[in-house]
Amino acid sequence: MTTKILISRRSIQLLRVMVSGIFLVAGFNHLLNVEKTAQRIEQASFKGIAHFFGEPQWLIILSGIAMLVAGFLFLIGYKTKWAAMVLIAVLIPITLTVQVGQITTLGPLFKNIAILGGLLFFILNDTNNLLNK
Repeated sequence: MTTKILISRRSIQLLRVMVSGIFLVAGFNHLLNVEKTAQRIEQASFKGIAHFFGEPQWLIILSGIAMLVAGFLFLIGYKTKWAAMVLIAVLIPITLTVQVGQITTLGPLFKNIAILGGLLFFILNDTNNLLNK
């Protein structure tokens, strides 16, 4: 038995726009401030995670490009599920490297967890086929 849920089309659009904003800003920040971002990684408790994946400067550039491209696609609602998966693939290592272990600043960690929840909404739900009111 399938349950039908009515969801406002506007609420889905607003959620998508609001969640995409942080990735667009962060993507530009990564590309414009590679050295500053690399310093943050070097000061992180779990910087080894970043080093496991490669040279931090290249990871910063690649993640910046991924956040801009996937963030824009997410913003406009094109291939939303795939864009959300790419954004999660970028967000998880960043969260584990930079936010985990920063016991004095739990806010950014839980901000990223909330963003992950928003992205998961779009992965787990076919927002193109929801009944809209």
